[in-house]
Parts: sequence; structure tokens; C-alpha cells
Amino acid sequence: SAQKDTIKVPNKVLLLAGCAACVGGTFQYGYNISVINAPTKYVQDFVNQTWFERYNSVISESGLTLIWSTIVSIFTIGGLIGVTVGGTLSVKMGRKGTLLTNNIFALTGSLMMGFSYTTRSFELLIVGRLLIGINSGIGLCVQPLYLGEIAPTALRGAMGMGTSIFITAGILLGQVVGLREVLGREEYWPILLSTTCIPALLQLVMLPWFPESPRYLFIDRGEEEASKKALRQLHGRAWNQEWEDILKEKDNLEGFCAKKPWELLKDRSLRWQLLTIVLLNSAQQLNGINAIYFYASYLFEESGIPAEKIPYVTIGTGACECITALTCGILIEFLGRRVLIMGGYTLMSIFCVLFTLALTFQTASPVVPYISMVCVFAFILSFGLGPGGVTNILTTELFTQTARPAAYVIAGSVNWLNFFFIGLVFPFVVIGLQQYCFLVFLVICSLMATYIFFIIPETKNKTFMEIQNEF
Repeated sequence: SAQKDTIKVPNKVLLLAGCAACVGGTFQYGYNISVINAPTKYVQDFVNQTWFERYNSVISESGLTLIWSTIVSIFTIGGLIGVTVGGTLSVKMGRKGTLLTNNIFALTGSLMMGFSYTTRSFELLIVGRLLIGINSGIGLCVQPLYLGEIAPTALRGAMGMGTSIFITAGILLGQVVGLREVLGREEYWPILLSTTCIPALLQLVMLPWFPESPRYLFIDRGEEEASKKALRQLHGRAWNQEWEDILKEKDNLEGFCAKKPWELLKDRSLRWQLLTIVLLNSAQQLNGINAIYFYASYLFEESGIPAEKIPYVTIGTGACECITALTCGILIEFLGRRVLIMGGYTLMSIFCVLFTLALTFQTASPVVPYISMVCVFAFILSFGLGPGGVTNILTTELFTQTARPAAYVIAGSVNWLNFFFIGLVFPFVVIGLQQYCFLVFLVICSLMATYIFFIIPETKNKTFMEIQNEF
């Protein structure tokens, strides 16, 4: 295994290929989730004015809320569409080809949102957000696929963390760009929303220089020379080790072609893997992390932070998640997947309890609001270290080449559906349960930790075939 030990740090080409894939992939998802928050008021004013100019009457409160929530949530519908076509496209056009083509959606959406103001049409905002959603859905499905397939076995975890590092970087940058000092002023909101074209253009310039996934080239396309050439580019001298793994996997999958999602659901041998990714991807949205973000600014107000300072504290939460994604990238090859994700859920369970107590006794002493703020940051850290980063990597690792695209479609659909569901239901849960809503998340987190403990094997440093056999 001398060869296995040589690859500890990715070579330059591999690292840059990863960055090129991520910048127009999951970065867009993170960026577009957070960038919409800053101009909320301005966009609502714009809808008001447009409505008045057209119909010479003032839009009703509920009408405005409906249009605004459509602008925000249509993104998730787009994501769901994107993830459903992403798997098929990645088999037809290749991983790299799909990522490059995907930028059409980002560029068109960006133009529409940019021109919505000059054309006095809030409908363009809705269509633009839908297109950006499709772009994010395809990116979230295909980019982890590409990263997992270009990485050598020893670095698969660390490379796979690129997905969540770039999501969190996107969230953080979206928060920063939305500040008043940057583009967060009323007259700039159309520019702010159309900045999403920049990562798309960056990817179009960078990604063509790097090879297609070697596994895709050989296992799906049968192009042996192209695959070897790609491996040499990506892994340098240590490429033969991976080539042996790819050959083994191809022999094992001889005669199989890429599966469709419904064929995957019928396959008995993959039942546990499927159940695992469905549960992990549901829990990733339903574990309370969205609720924490939702609660963050309310809490900061309660803690006596002046309203105009809150955006800066919120950037703290974004930075916090970004740092943990990087830390998780460093730790994942040492500690393994299982420890990180199980530990993450266990810590989140503990902070749910503390947070509920802090919210309940909010007024008992001036110190308590600060305790609840510490809980917010601790909860985000625990999420970033475990569930935030490892979930996507496990989706890559628990499946072999022919099943992987379909697995990503299923995992992604579950993820987007839950994202949509929590956006719709969460405000009502908060009104109904108030501070006790975190007890719901406590149940989800502790159940996940238990499931991982009993069911999921460690996948670190194992080839895709070895993982398959363990199940």
C-alpha cells in the first residue's frame, strides 16, 4: 500500500478542478439562499409600486405576502426540477458537460432578475428565481458526483467537503454583498440579485481546462484512453492505483447500464443504502438548522443588539459555518465519516435542550440572552462539523457507478422537498409551539444519531466496491 500512502494532499490540477466545479455548482445554491434576505423590504416596495402603476390600486397585505413568498420559495421548486433532470443529464452529457451547460439557467435567471426593475415586472423576478433554482438543483446533484469521481480514494472525503465548503462560502458572501456598504442599498437591489451571473461566468472560463470524470469516461462511455489521460492529469504519478479500482468496479458492473431512480427503489440489494440517504437528507433539512437561522435575528434583537448591527452579527453565523466546513474537510480523513456525523447529531441534541431552556428563561437574567446566542453558534458549529458536510459524501460513497446518479436524484429530491416543507410549515410550528419547537428537532437529531450508530459502517479509505459489500 505504499502507493496509497503517497496521495495525502491533492495535486494542483485536482484541487483546481474541484474549485472550478464548485464555483458554479453548490456555491450558487448557498449564495442564492442568502442573497435574497437583504433586499426583502426593497423588493416588496417594488411590488407595491408596480401593482399601483398597473392597477391604480394598493395591493392587499395578503397579496403582497403571497407574491413575496412565491419569489422566495419558487427557488425550491426550481431546485426540485433541477435535481430530477440532473441525474439523467449527468449520464447523457457527462458530469463536466452538465455542469457547463447548467450555467445557461444561471445566466438567464440573472438577466431576468436584473431587468425586472427597468421593465417594471415582478413576474421576471419569479421566473428568474425559478431558473436559478433549477441551476442550483442540477449543481447540487451533479457537482458532488464529479468531485467524488475525480478524487483518489484516500482523499474522497476531503474533496467531497468541497460541496459544503462552497455552500457555506456562498451563504457568507451573499450576506456580505447584501450589507448596506456593498450592494444592500435600495437603488442597487436589481444588481445585487443579478450578481449570480459572476460565478456562472467564472465556471465557464475555468472548468473547460479540466478533464471529465475518469470513472464516467471508462465505466459509462468505455473510453479507456481518455479515462487514463484524465487520471494522469488529476492524480499525477499515483494514477495506477485508482485505475485498478476503476477496472475492478467496471468488471463488477459488466452489462449494467446506469439505473433510473425507480429501478433503484426496486433493488433489494440497495435497500439499506437508500433508506440511509433518504433519512440523512431529510434530517439535514429537518434538524433545526434552518430554524436556528430563522431565529437568529430575533434572538440578536432580544439580546439587546441594535437592529442596524444585526446584519453584521448574522455574518458571524455565516462565517461560523464556513470555518466548520473547512475544519470538517481537514478532520474527515482522520476521524472518519461516522464519528463526525454521529457526533454532530449528538451535540445538536444537547444544544436543542440548552436552547429550549435558555429561550424559556429568557427574561430571568440579563445573561440568559447571551447564553442563547452561544447556543446558536454552538448548534451551527455542530451542524457544520457533522451533518452539514458528511451527508453529501455518504451519498457518493454508498453507491457504485451505475446507481450513483439515480441515488443523487433521490437524495436531492428528498432534500429539496424537505427544504420546501420546512419553509412552509416552520412559521406555523413556531407560532404553535414557541420556544418548545426545538424539542421536535431534539427528537429528530437524537434518532439520527442512534440510527447512524447502529446501521452505518465507516467508509473512510474504502473503495466503492468494499463499501457495497459491507452492506
